[in-house]
Amino acid sequence: MILDKRADLGHGDVKKLLFSLSVPTITSQIVNMLYNLVDRVFIGHMQPAETVGKLALTGVGVCLPIIMVISAFASLMAIGGAPRASIAEGAGESEKSERIMGNCLTMLLITALVLMVLFESFAEPLLLMFGASENTVGYALDYMRIYALGTIFVQLTLGMNAYITAQGFATVSMKTVLIGALLNTALDPLFIFVLGLGVRGAALATVLSQVASAVLTLRCIVGSQGMPWHIRTEKLRLHGDVFAAICTIGVPAAAQSAMYNISNMFIQSSMNSFGTSTIAAWGVYGKIDFLFWMTINSLGIAITTFAGQNFGARQYDRVRRGVRVCLAMAACTTLVISFTFYNLAEVLFRLFSQDDAVVAVGVGMMHVLTPVYITYVCIEVLAGALRGCGDVRVPTLITVFFVCGLRMLWLFIAVPIRHEVATVEMSYPITWSLASALFILYYVKGGWMQRCAEKWEKKQAG
Repeated sequence: MILDKRADLGHGDVKKLLFSLSVPTITSQIVNMLYNLVDRVFIGHMQPAETVGKLALTGVGVCLPIIMVISAFASLMAIGGAPRASIAEGAGESEKSERIMGNCLTMLLITALVLMVLFESFAEPLLLMFGASENTVGYALDYMRIYALGTIFVQLTLGMNAYITAQGFATVSMKTVLIGALLNTALDPLFIFVLGLGVRGAALATVLSQVASAVLTLRCIVGSQGMPWHIRTEKLRLHGDVFAAICTIGVPAAAQSAMYNISNMFIQSSMNSFGTSTIAAWGVYGKIDFLFWMTINSLGIAITTFAGQNFGARQYDRVRRGVRVCLAMAACTTLVISFTFYNLAEVLFRLFSQDDAVVAVGVGMMHVLTPVYITYVCIEVLAGALRGCGDVRVPTLITVFFVCGLRMLWLFIAVPIRHEVATVEMSYPITWSLASALFILYYVKGGWMQRCAEKWEKKQAG
């Protein structure tokens, strides 16, 4: 793969650099979403659709928690290591960046092997625990036994792509994922229908696509493609201090993600109490809402990479300027998305459902929630910047207690008192606003930059 021009994050126009990081990242996230979406589209058309297609689709859906676990371990290594590697790169320590990347690769290989053995050995009881029935467990097993064999390729793609972006090659990172998604789209109908492999064909198509993405990702970082960080044999040996540094950022981020998922489960449980139309509308809203989350999360990843390299280079004013620019970009983008979602709510909902009751409830949800997206912007951008500079403890505590924890408390106390959909929905702006205020206060008055700089200088001297 021919590399594009590297983005020099320590010099040049901040707006252009953040744009060059965020757009490919957004594209990559959309493409990643396509893997499951494409599989489901083709599986749903297995004949007869009302029996085989429906049961197969349900069976594959049951596999989602296991797929999320595999992705979570890859994200832990990516989120935990890439910011550290960016800081080292900014300080001119490419060898240290390579050691971090090499240790993450080793950990990915180890966890992939463990997870593969675990899921192959206990696939059936796990799938039954996650909701598979007598009618769907066969389809779930057909999919999972093949998908689990490809765990190593999934982890390599998701885990190591972050290190391509961290070096300033976000477009290359996007291409490695895009090629795999296109291959998956081509192989799905061939394996499912032409070769008659059904659900197993969908899993095989996904695994082969991830193999292609993993090979391209590794090819970019083994040293033959002109990237500054190379995978070298001597860098693969695990170092306790490196692993501890990775976990310092990665584990809190993983815990934060887990808390988000738990709080979302409570939200879903509350929505389930309002009947089928509300349940269906909330499911459709989640699909539309995902576009906002992909966009804002990509800006968070962009500022993490940008802040890390400039912090490592001791360009602290440039870190702050990057945060201001990223906040402005995130705010403008969020306002555009909110305006579009609010005014096209019914049109968007009818893309997924023609049920008038579902559409009516869904439009009401959009009109309540999309105008308050702006209250979340500071959480994602400021948390990304702090994480990029190595400060994760306070941001994680704010997110866990004042977004997730307070949201669950609201659901336990307020919803029984006023049992309305709007009461559940209000848990979002209330918790986002409070957490945003705390993030702003900590960012402006918390003295975090000085502490991080002193800690980094101390490590350098040691």
